[in-house]
Amino acid sequence: MNIVILSRNENLYSTRRLVEEGENRGHIIEVIDPLQCDIIIEQEKPTIYYQDRYLDYVDAIIPRIGASVTFFGCAVVRQFEMMNVFTTVTSDAIIRSRDKLRSFQRLSKAGIGMPKTVFTNYSRDVEEVLNHVGGPPVIIKLLEGTQGLGVVLAESRNAAESVLEAFNGLQARALVQEYIAEAKGADLRALIVDGQVVGAMKRQGREGEFRSNLHRGGSANLIRLSEEELKLAIKASRALKLPVCGVDMLQSSRGPLIMEVNSTPGLEGIEGATRKNIARAIITFIERNRS
Repeated sequence: MNIVILSRNENLYSTRRLVEEGENRGHIIEVIDPLQCDIIIEQEKPTIYYQDRYLDYVDAIIPRIGASVTFFGCAVVRQFEMMNVFTTVTSDAIIRSRDKLRSFQRLSKAGIGMPKTVFTNYSRDVEEVLNHVGGPPVIIKLLEGTQGLGVVLAESRNAAESVLEAFNGLQARALVQEYIAEAKGADLRALIVDGQVVGAMKRQGREGEFRSNLHRGGSANLIRLSEEELKLAIKASRALKLPVCGVDMLQSSRGPLIMEVNSTPGLEGIEGATRKNIARAIITFIERNRS
């Protein structure tokens, strides 16, 4: 098959691994920067032009769309969908997952456990917002933050008020979320491929850091998920219609809670921690759907 990886950097670990595994299985793999694509819209013949050619020979795509290029990147994915090209993740699912508020609303409707969360429209009544989530400490998250950026732990009412006032002043919309103390700065990442968990790791934040992101110096170790955690991860991926994703969970006294669902999960941490070939699982997922 002709498989295109939509990625802005062919040297990233995840992109390189997908190229390697795709070629190992006999496919022709191209890495294409979505921002260099021209979307051509005409009656009954949607096409994409890239550098010196039309991309009318592509069988499947693997979107690796960064948060900063969501709008145009998803427009390119959508155009491939209109050309009847298989995609591991649809444009609509990427857009849904990037909007934390929308994601939490869908997860809530699906009956999925999560930390208590409040969204307010630049409310001045910080006291009321804090009371809704059980009071400080609280987590304050920008709606479109990634890799731990735009996530703040406010340990007091004064700190929460200052952070929210700063975000409000910048007209940056934020969620206020219950702090799960018993998680102790750790979370679980389940990697979903074709609706099934293919690997899981426990990420621990470095000393004094409440965020467990590996990009922020956290560590990762292989973990065996409980039956409840497995079911929750799969249910969350289905609720957001993401057959390939990373599901982040917190271990709490009332069971596992969904923290976030990532439509473009990195492969380096999970492959390193689990020693599993996640990249190959993604390629074989495409094969099953294009055979």
